[in-house]
Parts: sequence; structure tokens; C-alpha cells
Amino acid sequence: MSNKLWGGRFEATNEAWIDAFGASIEVDQILVVEDITGSIAHVTMLGNTGIITQSEAAQIKAGLETLLAKAQAGTLEYTIENEDIHLNIEKMLHDEIGPVAGKLHTARSRNDQVATDMHLWVKKTLAEVDAELLKLQQVFLHQAKQNVTTIMPGYTHLQHAQPISFGHHLLAYMSMFQRDRERFANNVAHADISPLGAAALAGTTFPIDRQATQELLDFSDIYGNSLDAVSDRDYTLEFLSNSAILMMHLSRLCEEIILWCSHEFQFVTLSDTYSTGSSIMPQKKNPDMAELVRGKIGRVYGNLIGLLTTMKGLPLAYNKDMQEDKEGVFDTAETILASLKICAGMIDTMTVNTDIMEQSVQKDFSNATELADYLANKGVPFREAHAIVGKLVLDGLKTHTYLSDISLADYQQISPLIEQDIYHTLSARVAVERRNSYGGTGFAQVQHQLDLWAQKLNN
Repeated sequence: MSNKLWGGRFEATNEAWIDAFGASIEVDQILVVEDITGSIAHVTMLGNTGIITQSEAAQIKAGLETLLAKAQAGTLEYTIENEDIHLNIEKMLHDEIGPVAGKLHTARSRNDQVATDMHLWVKKTLAEVDAELLKLQQVFLHQAKQNVTTIMPGYTHLQHAQPISFGHHLLAYMSMFQRDRERFANNVAHADISPLGAAALAGTTFPIDRQATQELLDFSDIYGNSLDAVSDRDYTLEFLSNSAILMMHLSRLCEEIILWCSHEFQFVTLSDTYSTGSSIMPQKKNPDMAELVRGKIGRVYGNLIGLLTTMKGLPLAYNKDMQEDKEGVFDTAETILASLKICAGMIDTMTVNTDIMEQSVQKDFSNATELADYLANKGVPFREAHAIVGKLVLDGLKTHTYLSDISLADYQQISPLIEQDIYHTLSARVAVERRNSYGGTGFAQVQHQLDLWAQKLNN
């Protein structure tokens, strides 16, 4: 007979390399606290319902609490022979308190046990992610407050488009991160459901109390279908999907940081803490942390596609394929939490080169729309005004003459409607200040949005 805890119907044992291939303990030992916590709730319920005696339940619970203390101290030792975190803990419990440990698994399967562990772990991790996202938003809010009147070029197609407030630019990321937080908050609703008591797939004949374990584990709901309880991985897929969108946002941010600190831009200077040098070029200061965050998006995308592919053809209910659901989730959580901290640190400590930013909109044509709007306000149809200004830009590119350099006499040859105030209108700072439509880059609007964000983050 096999010496496995499940080996009663087996005559032979696996070779060691096959055991190693099938084992998950190197990955799922991260669930040790959740596994023991779930077992404590389960055995408490078993005792309270009379499925086992209160004395047995107390003995098992005491043994589990001893193992929990050792787990938190990092002194437990796991073996591949016991395959996964569940059997490792069961074997340790048996060594700790003797044969009564075997009663712990009454009315339970590893299928609902692992599902419970993962629900607890994802729920805990979602709270950690939200806390880090909030910290990142607070850093962005602080930088935006310092840069309401800092002028920079706004871009489309990575070409100068119109001058904007740098504070306004930073607040765009605030909105992205808020949507990320809302997606993760929706994810909580699907993680905060108890599968415990579904057993292998069909429930159990024992008179268990699923509401009791739900309350002990602080779940807000219970799966109403035992098949769904053990086979659902939607909440982990949502976590991976939400993480992929978050990393896309962080990657866009890091791409901009990389551009901004280049010699060509020089809009910001990164702290040395978030930069590295070159082994051969003494002058180099590389934005390696930003590049790493940008690069790590690939593994997060890969983890999402990997689990989607694993799940796509699985019949109900549990299948061994689903053992592959954890590593990518754990890796993604580690990646996004570290990336959030890196990005918060970079933004918090970077120096904004305000003079260089503003100079970059002095010798360009990003004020062309101001002239077109000026003519439109004088009664010229906008399409005609657009064509007039487009011709001026073309001529200016050929003669290296910017719109602010054209004389009033030359302007009035184009249109007698143009007056001395055009030079005030063409100022980059005035162009930004005047854009006071709701949500625009005007200083008053940016300040209004800052006030709203401060209120929202404090709630």
C-alpha cells in the first residue's frame, strides 16, 4: 500500500521525481497562515456541531495554534513527500498531537480547503494593493499641488500639441489609479465568499454549519453551489486582469519618466536612489527602476494569459490543472506591490525642472490653436481660421519664425481683426490659464480638481 495520506487504494508508490513533479509545496507554502486559519475555523465548527467531541476539537485546535505560531516564526519545515501545504500541515499536526489529528479532515476535502486558502489570501492581498495604491495617489497629489502653475508641453503622437499644467498631467494618473482601486474593490466582492463546506464537489453528509465557518473566517457570503465553490477561479483571474491594467498604467508612467529624464527632455531629475550607472560610461545615470517596472508588465500579462489558458477547457469540478493557479497569482502580487512602491518613491523624490519645461513651449507652435481660437472669437469660421494658422505655421517652419515673432503689421495683412492683444493670447502661460472648461488644464480647474481629490482620498 502507498504510504501517502490518501494511499489506501494504491498498491505502489510514485518514484521521487514523479512526486516532485506533482508536488506544489514549494509554491503553496505561502498559504500556510491561511491554511491553518481555515482549519481552526473548520475544527471549531466540527466541535460545536458535535461531529467530533469538544475535547477532540480543543486538542486539534491547540495543535493548530502551535503550528500557526511556528509558521509565523518561520520555523516549519516542509517536505515534497507530503505534496502540498494541506498534507504538510496535516502530517505536522499528527506529529504534534497524535492520531486525533486525523479527525480534522472530517467533512472536508483538499478541494474546498485550497479554495478557502486562496480566497483568504487574495482578499488579504487586495487590501495590501489598495493601501499601496492610496499611497501612490497621495504622492501624486502632493506633486500636483506643487506644480499647478508649472507649464509643460502637452503631447499627442509625442508631438507638441498644446501647453498644459504639469499638475494637470499628474492628475491624469490619479484618475487611472482611482479606476484601478475601484476594479480591485469590485474584485473583493468575489474573493470574499466562503467555499468551505463544499467538500470535494458535492457537499457532505455530515451536519456541518457553513454559516459558522463563514463568520469565523470573516467572509461576507457563502457559495451556494458546491461545484462552483471548488472550481471557481474567476476571482483570481479578476485579480490578474486588474493587475495587468494597473501595470499598463505604471508602464505608461515609467515610459514618460524615462523620456522626461533624458538629455533631450530634461524635464525631471530622478533621485540617485532610483537610478544606476554604467560599467563603462562614467557619465551615465540610468532610470533602471522605471525601466524594470516597464519591463515587468510582460510577466503580469503572461500570468493572466497563462491562467486563462489553463482554465479554458476544464470540465467541472476540480482538476489537477488548477494546481497551476497559484504561482502566477503570487508572482503578480509580488510584482505589482513592488512596482507601486518603486513608482511612489520615484515620483516623491524626483526634481521637477520647471524652467526647462516652460522653455520647451517658448520656441514651438503649440500656441497655434490659440491663434485659431482668437480668429474664431472674432467671427472667422473655425475651419477658415484653422487654414490661416496652418499656412502661418508652414511659413514659420521655413523661415524659423514663431507665431509670437510675427509683427502686428504682418498679422493685420492676414486679417485686420488681429489686434495687439494677440501677443498676450499667444503666451503659453495665458493659454494654459484660460482653459477653464470643467476638467481642463486651467490653473483654477486644476486647483478645483486637487480639492476634490484631497476630499476623496481622505474619505
